[in-house]
Amino acid sequence: MIKENRISKYILYAIGEILLVVVGILIALNINNNNELNKQREKELHYLKNIKTDLKLNIAHLDYYITTRETAINSANIIIAHYEGEPITDLKEFSRHTVNIYTWRKFSQINNTFQELMNSGNLALISNGSIKNTLLNMESLSKVMKAEEEHFRYDAEVLLYKPSYEMMDMNPIVQNYMYHASNGAAGDNRDLSKEEFGNMLKDTRQKNGFVMAVYEFSVMNQQFNQMKAMCEQLIVLIDKEVASDDKIL
Repeated sequence: MIKENRISKYILYAIGEILLVVVGILIALNINNNNELNKQREKELHYLKNIKTDLKLNIAHLDYYITTRETAINSANIIIAHYEGEPITDLKEFSRHTVNIYTWRKFSQINNTFQELMNSGNLALISNGSIKNTLLNMESLSKVMKAEEEHFRYDAEVLLYKPSYEMMDMNPIVQNYMYHASNGAAGDNRDLSKEEFGNMLKDTRQKNGFVMAVYEFSVMNQQFNQMKAMCEQLIVLIDKEVASDDKIL
């Protein structure tokens, strides 16, 4: 009985030791997991702050392009009015309106942090589904915008650039545009050919080019405003997500 009692105590002691070891391992694993989760959360908050910085820059970028496109739409409408009978009273002003259409530029959104997330495979760090989905929707919209710009580029090459380059001496037009854009610091204040512009106003292809500019720049601006709204929505979502965390970086 004495021996059996000792064996029982030994077994209970061994079980207790094993339990202590298991509990210790579980506690260590839990601490390690918590540390890893905290590190991931810190990285996520860092990315969110950088995304917010990109979004603010992107909004300013979008505002510039929206204004530029509105100016181009106004110029195209003025030119179309001359095609439809309104006389040209100032050749240099008319020339500046045409160059406003010729010199359009493509848009590229500012999304460096999103691209870093995608390229590094760290997009999964963004735990807020609404933020992640809005980022992906913005990327999809960006592709649609690029397709619209490619559409206008093709129209401009066929309807504007090719016919105008064939029938007009572009150097005086470009020199005048540079002169006025730089307040006289560059270019040359040259006289322009009334006959060349008269021939231009007889060319239906070029009129259609300006008509397409009004339409397609208007579509682009709708897309710009849609992307701007997404940026503003994302900033609100990010602010709420960061504010909900006790470890704001």
